[in-house]
Amino acid sequence: VQLAESGGGSVQAGGSLKLSCRVSGYIGWWCELGWYRQTPGQEREMVSRISSGGTTYYADSVEGRFTISQDNTRGNLALQMDSLETEDTADYYCTACGRDWGQGTQVSVSS
Repeated sequence: VQLAESGGGSVQAGGSLKLSCRVSGYIGWWCELGWYRQTPGQEREMVSRISSGGTTYYADSVEGRFTISQDNTRGNLALQMDSLETEDTADYYCTACGRDWGQGTQVSVSS
């Protein structure tokens, strides 16, 4: 499975960004798609995941501000990020099954 993120950038606190991830290759029904993020010196942390059936999971820190979605083919994954905070600054990665990863896209939120 190959994944490619896009949509990162710089924004002021309170603003919005939408990340997209193109997913290529076969993924089984058991495979969750998700978004993780990482800052220098820190471990990669889960931001949000979505099952094939559409069940969503969010980290407490983003609950109510971020929305994950996928299209019917599961070939496109998105993360709508609203009310961004400086603490959301990180490299964001999409993943399939927690096994295959994209190259990442940078998000920078300034105060």
